[in-house]
Amino acid sequence: MAAKSILDKKSLQFFEKYINNASPTGFESEGQKLWLDYMKPYCDEHIVDTYGSVAAIINPGQEYKVVIEAHADEIAWFVHYITPEGFIYLKRNGGSDHQIAPSKRVNIHTEKGYVKAVFGWPAIHTRTASTEAAPKLDNIFLDCGAITKAEVEKLGIHVGCVVTYEDEFMVLNNRYYVGRAMDNRAGGFMIAQVARMLHENKDKLPFSLYVVNSVQEEIGLRGAEMMSRTISPDVAIVTDVCHDTQTPMIKKIDEGDLHCGKGPVLSYGPAVQNNLLKHIIKQAEKNKIPFQRLAASRSTGTDTDAFAYSSSGVASALISLPLRYMHTTVEMVHKEDVEQVIKLIYNSVKSLKNKQDFRYLK
Repeated sequence: MAAKSILDKKSLQFFEKYINNASPTGFESEGQKLWLDYMKPYCDEHIVDTYGSVAAIINPGQEYKVVIEAHADEIAWFVHYITPEGFIYLKRNGGSDHQIAPSKRVNIHTEKGYVKAVFGWPAIHTRTASTEAAPKLDNIFLDCGAITKAEVEKLGIHVGCVVTYEDEFMVLNNRYYVGRAMDNRAGGFMIAQVARMLHENKDKLPFSLYVVNSVQEEIGLRGAEMMSRTISPDVAIVTDVCHDTQTPMIKKIDEGDLHCGKGPVLSYGPAVQNNLLKHIIKQAEKNKIPFQRLAASRSTGTDTDAFAYSSSGVASALISLPLRYMHTTVEMVHKEDVEQVIKLIYNSVKSLKNKQDFRYLK
């Protein structure tokens, strides 16, 4: 008999709404409002910084401060050049994948609201196999139905407008959650569920817990960098996504052997504080939470790095959610992995002692 889900109807409704809302890097405010509105019943107070990162605080005012963190932003595009004929060329906002763009439907964000457009591409009948070009940043373009630059501008489109895909949330085979920006709004959802569980279970923490949803991770961990300075935490547990490596064309010798459906992934690397990692592993084993391991080499490439090396150093660790098809519009995460990550963060936080000292030498 399957274990009872820790996610209720309200939680899943929030998850779908949160995934469907566009939150491109540098323009995360609408998504942050959604997240904060959901969080308010489960926290005592909150802070918002200049660029839009949010920290919901449980038991504020304590000397010892613990962070659980995810990032709120998603990859996107910027309008860069409008041709006299009304076609629109783009620049990346984050690590947008040019190869998936042709034939995709998009929303161009303007002061007047969304303007619909599509990524055009020459029909197969008009291409010569021996010379046909692959999609590249300098040959993909948007068509918004306008026939002149002036008509494009009349729609409210200008250089600097941000562009997002319109693909939305779905459940695949009752096993996977699918959508844009599971990287990393799944993380924002998961840390929100940890806060909900602490509230509903009436858990009392001896420290201040900062549930942080940072902006601008996709262009260099910038939101986490700012929040780490604002909070000056003692401990940071970060959650993000990593690659499921079971699908075609991925080399396990390069990327490791990681599976959707086999539990959270714990990273090893210089930024990961080993004593904190041991604490998390102990909680996984104690609570029978399956987990996988990943070697991260020089850096994790996540907000873990920003917290770890801030101030005089913060004991930091990374709990990742395996994901298929990263930076596409069909990012897939396993339903059971989502719940196991929530449980692991929850138990890792709940079991922390006040002023717990993770230093290697004392």
